[in-house]
Amino acid sequence: MLGRTLILKVSAWPITEWFVRRTFLFKGLVRRFIAGDTLQEALIVAEELSAKGLNVTLDLLGESVASQEEAVNAKCAYIDMLRAIAASSCRSRTNISIKLTQCGLDISEEFAEGQFREVLEVARELDLFVRVDMEASEYTQRTIEMILRCFQDFPVTGTVLQTYLYRTPADVDLMIEKRIRTRLVKGAYLEPESVAFPEKAKVDAAYVELGKRLMEHGNYPALATHDEAIIEALKAFATEKNISKERFEWQMLFGIRRDLQDSLAAEGYPVRVYVPFGDSWYPYFSRRLAERPANMFFILKSLFKG
Repeated sequence: MLGRTLILKVSAWPITEWFVRRTFLFKGLVRRFIAGDTLQEALIVAEELSAKGLNVTLDLLGESVASQEEAVNAKCAYIDMLRAIAASSCRSRTNISIKLTQCGLDISEEFAEGQFREVLEVARELDLFVRVDMEASEYTQRTIEMILRCFQDFPVTGTVLQTYLYRTPADVDLMIEKRIRTRLVKGAYLEPESVAFPEKAKVDAAYVELGKRLMEHGNYPALATHDEAIIEALKAFATEKNISKERFEWQMLFGIRRDLQDSLAAEGYPVRVYVPFGDSWYPYFSRRLAERPANMFFILKSLFKG
């Protein structure tokens, strides 16, 4: 976990972001993880993936906004995404992910919930699903509370839980009880040891345990991982418990382990690819590098060639 922690800390420096945004060495890597700057570019990628039999989640990159105007703009962008998906050839395979801080959660919970509900009204009208991404641990409780309130009126929504947080087993049980669709991830934010496991082995073990619980009792859970050992363990559990492939889906990030995405789909599993787009890509890109430090080492090696 040391390499991951170091990359997350260094990426938070303003000089690092300035350098990454301006050096050509990063352009190829950014395009590996990001579908493009515009919704139109992202839809092209979604349609290509859909034609291969893969499902898609479109994610407009960006996090906390500072004004109500920015939050309203984000809400309108989410609604535009839903309407564009509904008019596309990949409609049946595509949904969206959103962030509550983009809806204004840091400004006012009541205001953010109003923006969120407007998005859900359109999603219900178009029969499309909206996943609420989970952000840093300071937002976990507020996100879950808002999901619980809105799900009563809009069952077209669900959320994400992060395995590395100590609180997550109880949150998984709550989502199972309420029949709320849940995406299980390991967790990509830099969290203190007071709230999250620092050791990768403990996170991996917790992921398998929580994944099994969701597969057996959850409402169409999404298992988001590129870890083949974890995937094989959960596949074996599904076979042991006679859990059909249609009761859950695998999720993976755009540009990562395309071979694994294709092989799981070929085995008959639903596979969904998380496709981010937009010009606010730096925080997301930093977390992807932290998950795979080898990418950073490759860039540093390239810098000092010749």
